[in-house]
Amino acid sequence: MAKTPLFVSAEEAVRCIRSGDALHLGSVSGVPKLLVRALCERGRRGELRQVTLRHILTGPTEDYSGPEFEGIFQSDSFFIGDNVRHNVNRGYADYIPISLSETPGLYRGGYLRCDVALIQVSEPDENGMVSLGTGVDTTLAAVQCAGKVLAVMNPHMPHTLGDALIPLEKLDCVVRDDSPIDTTPPSHPSPVEIAIGRHCADLVEDGACLQLGIGAIPNAVLSQLVGHRDLGIHSEMFSDGVLELVERGVITGKHKMIDRGKLVVTFLAGSRHLYDFVDRNPMVLMKDAAYTNDPFIISRNPKVTAINSALQVDLTGQICADSLGTRMYSGVGGQLDFIYGSFRSPGGKAIIALASTTSKGISKIVPTLTPGAGVVTPRNLIHYLVTEYGAVELYGKSLQERARLIISVAHPDHRETLEKAAFERFGPHFRNRRSA
Repeated sequence: MAKTPLFVSAEEAVRCIRSGDALHLGSVSGVPKLLVRALCERGRRGELRQVTLRHILTGPTEDYSGPEFEGIFQSDSFFIGDNVRHNVNRGYADYIPISLSETPGLYRGGYLRCDVALIQVSEPDENGMVSLGTGVDTTLAAVQCAGKVLAVMNPHMPHTLGDALIPLEKLDCVVRDDSPIDTTPPSHPSPVEIAIGRHCADLVEDGACLQLGIGAIPNAVLSQLVGHRDLGIHSEMFSDGVLELVERGVITGKHKMIDRGKLVVTFLAGSRHLYDFVDRNPMVLMKDAAYTNDPFIISRNPKVTAINSALQVDLTGQICADSLGTRMYSGVGGQLDFIYGSFRSPGGKAIIALASTTSKGISKIVPTLTPGAGVVTPRNLIHYLVTEYGAVELYGKSLQERARLIISVAHPDHRETLEKAAFERFGPHFRNRRSA
């Protein structure tokens, strides 16, 4: 006989959590805010010590990672979001460096313990299945491995399909919540970002299978693809920019070799319109991050075009995307997963796209990376570098050839300084070197 979960208040649900437990929190709009709030109240009352909270992005929720909870909660992020970044860099919270493809294996392989999974789900369907909705990512593995599963059931959570579905009886306690789930408003690209989008779009071939992130540059790229044909999506995430291309018939997935015709993704972040689109939509296939981000699965589709960004690029093509010097900013995420997958894909392209300068006019293209900066993508795994000044192909190019090409898409105000640095590094031959 199937187990029936207990429907309780948030305060009752978190009573099962004990000092020393390791918890996993759902991601983005799947964060169970009522449970996190009740957990923090227990912490404030001195009822808990040394509880570990692991997660990817948890967005605007109760601040569980700061000095108030030192010794009570330890936040360990697989990817650093805005809400924990300051505390990670002050030492109150921490970061686990890992590619997104590997995070489910931390639980399934027993490298990390998960005593309790705290998640947010949709209402059950006619078959008694609830959905993880907007985020399968690492959460499914946590649910499968957890000793207990506490869930907030929210009618506003879309009922997505694929790996998002879990049986109602898997839940130990359920808390009802009718609050609207978090949305992410679309960003509006600047002229610089539109120029970057145009250069990226010129590299996208008809029939390509795309991986894009969230933010102004991905939206700018998508806005420039309206004239393309039969594009596909296999990505760790997508947002609203994909919808117009689906509605226009630009994205069909007809040339994909696996999951043909499907939009494959592991988590979503966007507007209510996006969440309504994915609700019970068989075109959208939510999959475990160990599937979406596996480079060998990614590479089974032809013409995989992975477009990712960076914080800094040096003159040899090393890509820093997770830190500003020693100050941690985000994480490895899925960048290397998709760049390597696109390299192995027939006709694939790995693209790094970024504005040439920061908002303060500081060049993002530098002679050498800032000391302490992390290399997320090594220089041997990059096809194209794109800024608002153009796109250059680096694959198969020597160090001196790369430096010359990279300088050509730097901001004009910084090119002379970069030329001098390259001359000092490579010697007088650099100025006379011409590509074959």
